[in-house]
Amino acid sequence: MKKQKSMDTNYNKQDFQELIEKYLDGKISLEEVKLLVNYYHSFKLENDWVDELGAEEPIKHRMLINILEAIQDEEPQESKIISLLKSNIFKYGAAAAILLFVFFNAVYNSNSLQVQKPAQTSVANNTIQIGSNKATLTTEDGTEIILEKGKSYSSKNLSSNGEKLLYNETEKSAKAIVYNYLTIPRGGEFFVKLADGTQVWLNSESKLKFPVSFIEGETRKVELVYGEAYFEVTPSTAHRGAKFQVLTGIQEIEVIGTQFNVQAYKDDKLIKTSLVEGKVNVKNNSIEKNLKPGQASYLSLDSGKITVSDVDIENTIAWKKGYFMFNNESLESMTNILSRWYNVVFIFENEKKKHIRFTGVLKRSDNIQKLLNKLEKTNEAFFQIQNNQITIK
Repeated sequence: MKKQKSMDTNYNKQDFQELIEKYLDGKISLEEVKLLVNYYHSFKLENDWVDELGAEEPIKHRMLINILEAIQDEEPQESKIISLLKSNIFKYGAAAAILLFVFFNAVYNSNSLQVQKPAQTSVANNTIQIGSNKATLTTEDGTEIILEKGKSYSSKNLSSNGEKLLYNETEKSAKAIVYNYLTIPRGGEFFVKLADGTQVWLNSESKLKFPVSFIEGETRKVELVYGEAYFEVTPSTAHRGAKFQVLTGIQEIEVIGTQFNVQAYKDDKLIKTSLVEGKVNVKNNSIEKNLKPGQASYLSLDSGKITVSDVDIENTIAWKKGYFMFNNESLESMTNILSRWYNVVFIFENEKKKHIRFTGVLKRSDNIQKLLNKLEKTNEAFFQIQNNQITIK
């Protein structure tokens, strides 16, 4: 077994690279986290990014999720929260790794793990529940089936264990399209595997319309009626060249075997489509844009125009991996996201508080009171919980 280096040891590039690789593999210990924090700061003062490590951006993205998962396995139960800090304290630096290192500086000092005392969020009759797997399936005849953890359901070519909904591909191609609807309430999320093998993760307050089975050789069409969904589409080569299309309001997405995220909530003025892998064409009437991995399109519902720009993919799809990831996000925007997951109403007593910006990563599995405690530690906003209403002071 390799002997661990002490806190006073001088490091070189090889040591730094070894610790980075442990981050990426999710196998780093808390002690090694502290070593890496110290080494990074001492190294960064006199050196540039280590070229041997590879490109900074991909490393940053992998580190963010992997290390959070690693820490959950090793950290004491009472200290499993990654701090959310005000943006003028914690920003994305020119070097991608700064993001992660500052996270840990906020949680650990150079010698020991700091267990933070809970903030004094005002609470009265807190009935707020953490979001969970739940949905309503509406069949072709209008029958509504409640899907939730602990309840199983099966019929014809579909089955559910209360956490997932699976459609089996029938031996014979459908002669006519029959649609089902899957509606996710506020405070819910759900997974569905379509008859063609396409996988769809639906975020809270979302609704998907899709065929029970597809007609062989014809374009496979589904509709994101509203909300947010992550698609992992089976390739057209597996379906006699049949393309895959996602309709969302005035937007049409043409897909050829790919992974992408679509955000189109009822109160949004934009439809955002972010490409993770493959290729998609985003259309609105005569306007058409091609996306490359790492890009997102923004379709204005007012003008109908489509713009394309680079996007932080890990930030965009963090919800699918169980996290809230905020990068210079306004408190108003954050509360919109939190309100859907926890099914709560936020009220701002002071309108100026809406424009405070934060950056950080939080867990969707945490009680909302814990998350609000983290925000209160910035001394920029304070919260009062009354049943399912949260007042921001």
